[in-house]
Amino acid sequence: MNNSMIASSASISALQQKLDMLADNIANINTVGYKRKTSTFEDLLTSLQPREEDFRLPGRATPLGFTQGWGVRLAAMMLDMTQGTLQSTNNPNDVAIEGNALFQVRMPDGTTAYTRHGAFQMIPLPNGERQLVTDGGLAILNRDGGDIIVPEGRNLTISADGNLLAVGNSGTVPIPLGQLQLVQVLKPELLRSIGDNLYGVDAGTNANAVVQQLPVKPVDVSVRQGFTEQSNVSLTDEMTELINVQRSYQLNARALASADQMLGMANSLRG
Repeated sequence: MNNSMIASSASISALQQKLDMLADNIANINTVGYKRKTSTFEDLLTSLQPREEDFRLPGRATPLGFTQGWGVRLAAMMLDMTQGTLQSTNNPNDVAIEGNALFQVRMPDGTTAYTRHGAFQMIPLPNGERQLVTDGGLAILNRDGGDIIVPEGRNLTISADGNLLAVGNSGTVPIPLGQLQLVQVLKPELLRSIGDNLYGVDAGTNANAVVQQLPVKPVDVSVRQGFTEQSNVSLTDEMTELINVQRSYQLNARALASADQMLGMANSLRG
């Protein structure tokens, strides 16, 4: 009975984490650039319980003993980088990515973060120039690691390969502003969410093993100005998975209650 209680309680804890993850996916179904999270489970320690030789009856094909499980745990939570639907906004500050890539941004403490949330803004600077930032005010980086500054009286245009130009009125020469810094995700399971639809890499992890800078002419990756990428969450899939997890949760809760009831009955026996 104690074994049943341990296995059930461990599984309930893991399933609760899965429920929280599904709730987060459903809550962000309309968030621009959101990537749904997926999870994998693995068995906890499994032991073989021995049996006496008397259990070896004629015709028995299986070995003696039985396998005793101790529940499951959430082994990993990773991002599903499946492409979301692109929606035209006709807003030149909106930028979407087609393919496996992320924008690179600078956090207030100087560290680097990544995002697919391309609903950018242009904020004015004291000298009349404007800077391209996220909707949270974080600087979008170019390929050289610098800020994207648009001179006064110019508009920003972004080509399919991420090249940045500041264009003016007819007859003026466009000013090159570099290229968007795009990185490809190599190991999505090592990216962690840091809030506001941003992702980071843990301090003890080699960032080059998680993300990789795309070449100047990226293959299978393009940038679309005037578009936003919608969330890749499917409400139907998430609700189906939610029902499955809830049923597993109920089963383990019932097993835990039954084990507790049997333990109570054993304790109440009188010799």
